Amino acid sequence: MRVLVSDDQPDVREALRLLLKGSGHEAETVDSPQALLAAADRRNFDLILMDLNYTRDTTSGREGMDLLAELEARRNPSPVVVMTAWGDIELAVEAMRRGAADFVQKPWDNTRLIETLERQVREQAARTAAIRRERFDMEVARNVQQRLFPAALEIENGLECAARCCPAGDVGGDYYDFLHVGHGRTGIVLADVSGKGIGAAILMAHLRASFRSQPASAFEYPVEALAQVHQLFWESTPSEQYATLVWADYDARSQVLRYVNCGHPAPILVRAGGAVERLPATSTVFGLLPQWRASVATLTLAPSDVLWFFSDGITEAELPAGEEFGESRLAELLAAHRDQPLDAIIDEVLAAAIPADDRTLVGIRPVSAL
Repeated sequence: MRVLVSDDQPDVREALRLLLKGSGHEAETVDSPQALLAAADRRNFDLILMDLNYTRDTTSGREGMDLLAELEARRNPSPVVVMTAWGDIELAVEAMRRGAADFVQKPWDNTRLIETLERQVREQAARTAAIRRERFDMEVARNVQQRLFPAALEIENGLECAARCCPAGDVGGDYYDFLHVGHGRTGIVLADVSGKGIGAAILMAHLRASFRSQPASAFEYPVEALAQVHQLFWESTPSEQYATLVWADYDARSQVLRYVNCGHPAPILVRAGGAVERLPATSTVFGLLPQWRASVATLTLAPSDVLWFFSDGITEAELPAGEEFGESRLAELLAAHRDQPLDAIIDEVLAAAIPADDRTLVGIRPVSAL
């Protein structure tokens, strides 16, 4: 072990150095909180063994508590074991509440002291290995989830498409997709699974698989197709979880868009002239109840109209002043930039506020009629 020992008494420092050396460990000794911080910044230690009092005749432990707080602020990775005099158990407990891994009492028992230090180093090594495994697993999960989104979006069937999903963490519960549903029609779906992290990501992947498992012809009748997807999702969803969702399909020949809004934030339609319309809910959310019913709404999209689907992470993001971004501000921003490329508009929206949740924005714009 590489141990940093901090105590204001020279005889204590030397006794600990010799004890550690005799047990096969390396010790660096310092005599003040400032010297401890400098040494910890300069070099990595497996453990820090420190006294709580440094100024002569002090017993409050305040210096040690301040030192623990500073080590935490500097994100020091080494476990800290504090030394206290007999009768200072309450002080030791308070030190552990503030981040110390363990404590030893002065005068110490040599064998128990070495055992305590070695145990803390082993436990820290185990924690570090577990964190590395978790980070590796999360990186794999993040890469897998990103591959579930469409790899490239092109103008097809007279429709320009753009989308971006930004999870709040490594993975998230937002899902979007573009599907070929035959006869010159393009299907668009955006869903927001309740919850966060791995659990939401697994349900998101299941929802995607449920959509992709439907034959293209099924979406000729969107309510029936969505009822099938809902049944699959409900059977695999814990009772407390659900998803809000918008399904739409656009027929470039007739310029008609059909949609079903399952309790999702109302998509924003920005007409070519700047007028703004909303697509309200036509159904309840997915996965909350075994029975699900919906109705289909229709509208006509003219070339240069832009329809935006978004998750509530967009509108619930905070402005620098702490105010919620909100749907009205989003609509104003989308209308003001309606003539820009869709990817550029997405950049403007994502840069406008500080995220607190998964954020997904999907835009479509007819460019011609077939």
